Amino acid sequence: MFEQSDEQLIKKALSGNDNAWLKIVKRYEKAVYNYGIRMTGNTEDALDLMQEVFISVYRNLATFRSEGSFKGWLFRIASYRCVEFYRKKKPTQGLDDAPEQVCEEPLPEQMLLMNQSNKQLIGALQQLPLAQRAVLELKFFGQFTFDEIAQQLDVPSNTVKSRLYSALEKLKQILEIDHAEAR
Repeated sequence: MFEQSDEQLIKKALSGNDNAWLKIVKRYEKAVYNYGIRMTGNTEDALDLMQEVFISVYRNLATFRSEGSFKGWLFRIASYRCVEFYRKKKPTQGLDDAPEQVCEEPLPEQMLLMNQSNKQLIGALQQLPLAQRAVLELKFFGQFTFDEIAQQLDVPSNTVKSRLYSALEKLKQILEIDHAEAR
């Protein structure tokens, strides 16, 4: 069978077709969950973030305009929800001032899901400021263009580029230190 486009599924979901909504969720749940893992550093927060994202998407599905991709719109919502997540944790901190976190020690079932290099990468990502982490996540894991990321984060493209290059430099330093300590 042919796979239905996002737009077709959205139309059906808006007309009350629950199966169409479930197909949309199924299509993007893994990507949103993985985004949550990389942004928050633990599975419970990633699951909470994923739930918040899909609740928000469901409530606002009628406002989606097909001017851009559904995936871009979805990840814009995910970015906003992530910022809200950090604001709830530390209400007085701004996006660029979010604490640098270290990934929690995974549970045995989590260890099955992540190999050693993924754990190192997630731990290193958690040490980056939230604004830089978001750009890295959207560029490399979401595979969005600079302009799409700028639109999603509501910042200029040059700011996205600056955050990306700063994040890559910091990430390189963190991973080099981790590698040197492992020897």
